[in-house]
Amino acid sequence: MVDAAEMPSELGPADYLMHRREAHSHARLGSMGVVFLDAVPDWNRFRAHFEGASRRVPRLRQKVVVPTLPTTAPRWVVDPDFDVNFHVRRMRVPEPGTPREVFDLADELLRSPMDTSRPLWIATLVEGLADGTSALLFRIGHALTDGIGALEMFAQVPTLERDPPGESPPPAPIPQNLSPDDLMWEGIRRQPRALVEGVRRALWGALRAVGRLMRNPVSALVGGVGYARSAVRVMSRPVEPSPLLRQRGSVRRSEALDIGLSALHSAAKAGGGSLNDAYLAALCGALGRYHRALGAPIDALPMAVPVNVRGEADLTAANQVSSVMLAAPVGEDDPVTRMGKIRAQMTQRRNEPARDVSHSIARLVSVLPAALLTAMSSGGFVDVVASNVPSYRGDIYLAGAKVLRQHGLASVPGVGMVVVLLSAGDRCTVTVNYDRAAIREQELFARCLREGFDEILKLAGEPVPRAFAVDGEQ
Repeated sequence: MVDAAEMPSELGPADYLMHRREAHSHARLGSMGVVFLDAVPDWNRFRAHFEGASRRVPRLRQKVVVPTLPTTAPRWVVDPDFDVNFHVRRMRVPEPGTPREVFDLADELLRSPMDTSRPLWIATLVEGLADGTSALLFRIGHALTDGIGALEMFAQVPTLERDPPGESPPPAPIPQNLSPDDLMWEGIRRQPRALVEGVRRALWGALRAVGRLMRNPVSALVGGVGYARSAVRVMSRPVEPSPLLRQRGSVRRSEALDIGLSALHSAAKAGGGSLNDAYLAALCGALGRYHRALGAPIDALPMAVPVNVRGEADLTAANQVSSVMLAAPVGEDDPVTRMGKIRAQMTQRRNEPARDVSHSIARLVSVLPAALLTAMSSGGFVDVVASNVPSYRGDIYLAGAKVLRQHGLASVPGVGMVVVLLSAGDRCTVTVNYDRAAIREQELFARCLREGFDEILKLAGEPVPRAFAVDGEQ
C-alpha cells in the first residue's frame, strides 16, 4: 500500500504543466497501458478490484485543485465525489476481435480529453476478442506521474494469484473539501511567511555563490560558463529533422512487436552494449530501412530518450524524467557499429552537467498562456521519442485473469512517433504510436520495424530469435 503521507500534496512545475496541457488537444500528452488478459474477468469483481486499488493507492482517489488566483501551488486532494463507476468502464471491439482492433480502440481513447475535475485515470475492460481473451486499457493522466511511476502505481493493482484469499479492503481515504477559492485564500494567508522563506533561501544561495566566487573566482567562472554551454548542448537539437517525417496531423496509429527478453539481452551482449543500446539500434535500423525504401536516405534524425531521475523513495511520485537528445544514426548499416554510436552518445549526454535543466525551464513554461503552450507543442523539434520501461517479473493476475502481455502506449504532441520498450516477465514488447501524417506507408513501416529488430536479434546467435508482430490472432 502506498502511504499518502509520503506523496507530495503540491504539484511541482512539471506536474502542473502536464495538468494544464490536458485541456488542450494539441498540447496533451497521452499515456496508456494496454494489457492483454487470458480470460474475461467477472465485471463486478473487476470493478471491486479497482475500488480496492484506489484505497491502496490514494493518488487514484485524488484530484487537482488549482487556486482561483496563483497565490500558491495547485494541490492534490482526496475527491469528496469519488465514484469508481466513472473511472471503471467496459467496451467491446468490433469483429474480427484481434489485437489490431484493441490497439485501434486504444489510439482513439488516447486522443480523447480527460476530466481534470476528477482523479486522472480510467480503466477500460475490453471484451469481444475472438479467442475469448480480453484486454485492459489503463490510462493515467501525465500530471499524475510519468511512465515509470505509472507502472509502479499499476503494480499495486494486480495480484500474485489468480484467486487470492479474500481480505477486507483498506479504509477509503478521508475526503477533502477544498475549493479553488479556499486554496487561494490559504495561499494569501501564507504569503508573508512564504515571502520571508523565499528571501531567506535567495540570500543564502547568493551568499554561497559569492563565497565560492571569492574562494576560487577562476573556478567559479569556468564552472558557470561550462554549465551554460552544457545547457545549450542539452537543449539544442543535435541534427535536423527528417524531411520524410515532418508532417503532423491529428490521427495516430500503433504497431507492436513481441520479443523474448533473454534474446534481446543476448543480442545486446553480443554487440557490446546494453539492452537499451540494442533496442535503440534496432529502432534506428527500422527507421533507416523505411527512409531508404522510400528513396529518402538520411544519416541521422533527432531522437529524445527519456531518462528516469527519481530515487527509490519516490517511485510513484510525480514526473521525475529528463530527456537525452540523440542524433540517432539511422543511416549506419552495420548493427554493431550503430549500437556503439548510440552508446557513446548516451554516455556523453548522461554526463552533461546541465542534464536536468528541463526541470528548471518547466517552472517558467508551466505558467505561460494557453496559446503559447499550444504553439510550443506544434512539433518539429524531434522526430522520435523512445522510452525503455522495466515492469514486473513473474506471473500476475487481474480480477482472476492472468496478464499475458503488456504494452506501453504513449503520444507526445508534435512528435512523429513515440516508441516504448516494456519488459515484463520473460517477454518484452515494442509499441510504436505514430502520427499517420508522418508515416504514410503503414504496411511498409510495419515490415521495416520487424526487420530492424530481427537484424539485432540475429546477433544472439543460433537458433535465430524473431520479433513477432502483434497485429492479428494472439
